[in-house]
Amino acid sequence: MCLLNKITIFDLNSEDFNPFYKSYIDNNGDNTLLDCLSKGISDIDNLFLKLTESKLKDAYSPLKWTIAEVLIHLADTERIFQYRSLCFSRGDGTALPGFDENAYVPNSNATHLSLASIKEELIVVRKSTLSLFKSFSSQQINSKGLASGSEMGVAAIGFIISGHLTHHFNIIETRYLKK
Repeated sequence: MCLLNKITIFDLNSEDFNPFYKSYIDNNGDNTLLDCLSKGISDIDNLFLKLTESKLKDAYSPLKWTIAEVLIHLADTERIFQYRSLCFSRGDGTALPGFDENAYVPNSNATHLSLASIKEELIVVRKSTLSLFKSFSSQQINSKGLASGSEMGVAAIGFIISGHLTHHFNIIETRYLKK
């Protein structure tokens, strides 16, 4: 049986993540890590049924990111958190830096990407995340490291990745698509 099929947010300790991430983690409910990460693929498919090329350029108010920028932010962030989980699971004790998502977005080229290419990127990144997390042993999934000045556990990172997608998809649904 896949190890990820046993882990829920109730298996995490408060020392496994910075309190900043609690709302993302809570977005996962009582589902297993495998269910949460797998569900992201169908969530991507479902959201993209509601999007068009023209909607990608929409922002819900001035100075807010466009839908395309939010979606590429999700791919960028997931890649960064994948890297963190890889480093920690492999026993790399290097303290990892934070990142400034507001610097990434203007340099993401998101507004020039097509709907199909953004969808493909998100699905490929999520499948890569699933593959990485499925490869972890019990010891690796329970590993910790330092990122952005806080200790983080590998399992917590998986739930953060999943909950971050849910958080932003909820914002897209309520603020961008319901105007």
